[in-house]
Formats: sequence, C-alpha cells, structure tokens
Amino acid sequence: MLTLEAARSELLIIDIQTRLMPAIQEGPAVLARARQLVTAADRLGVPLLATEQNPAGLGPTVAGLLPEGAEVLRKMSFDALGAPAIAARLTGDRTLVIAGCEAHVCVLQTVLGLLRRGRRVQVVADAVGSRHAANRKAALKRMRQAGAGIVTTEMVLFEWLGSAEHPAFREIVALIK
Repeated sequence: MLTLEAARSELLIIDIQTRLMPAIQEGPAVLARARQLVTAADRLGVPLLATEQNPAGLGPTVAGLLPEGAEVLRKMSFDALGAPAIAARLTGDRTLVIAGCEAHVCVLQTVLGLLRRGRRVQVVADAVGSRHAANRKAALKRMRQAGAGIVTTEMVLFEWLGSAEHPAFREIVALIK
C-alpha cells in the first residue's frame, strides 16, 4: 500500500508522558502534531492505541492528548511488543502510523519489532521526538533502512482524507492551519 487509507490504518501513540515531554527537543511541536493525528484519527474512525513507559517514573500520558475512553496500555519494555497485552492488541493487517517518544528508544525498538513481525509501519517524522536531535535523526534513518515508511503529519491527514470532497475535509484541514 503506497497511500495511507483511514480504513486500513491504526494510530499508535508511544509514551507521550508528562515527565518526559519537557526533556524532548521541540517537545511542544511534537505534542501538537500528535494532537492533530489523534484528533483526525478520532474524527475519521481510525483505531487508536497509546502506550505508557513506566508510568510510575514518567507519569501518565499528557492530559488532553487522547479522547475520553482511549485505550492506554502500560509497559516496562522499550519495544512495546515486549508487553504481552500490547503484542496481543497489535495484531491484524492495518498499517501502523506511529508517533511518540523517544524516537531512538521506544519508538525505534517498537518499529523494529513490528517490522520483524511483517507489519507495515509509517513513522510520523514531525510527531516523534528525542532529547537530542542527533538521536532522532539517527533513529529515523535506521527505521527507514529497516523498511518503515517515514511520513509527516500533513501527509497522513491528507492521505486519510483522500479527497477535498471528504465530509471531514474542512475540519481536518482546520487542524493544520
């Protein structure tokens, strides 16, 4: 599948947590892009799953990021698939659209784990972050070399819409203006 389709996608938000985000380079921008993705996924019926790494240490998911009732699963392993509940939840044939932190740790290891299992993965470059730019850059390069697609938030939103005639077009476009 070259173009993302809302009906064949799932959004995975990795570890956008209260105590971690202040340390993330360009953290407010990463959070803003993640919010755009979450809002669009909610509006377009794209399934959503969020993870929290060691919430006792890093705190909960940033307040207001997820819609009420969103599925949030806790983990201690850096690769989200190391948590049996998450591995069981991430089955199927949907393309996983991934945003979160840190790009070079949990995002990278989860992406590599998904690719090892034959899953299609698209990493949203402007919605992943690390404490240092060099780590983020190296992680994106490694994920691309391993077979993940690298996209931007706007690519995802417009591909999910597919057309300016989509009933949610104005609402989704308003997210990026």
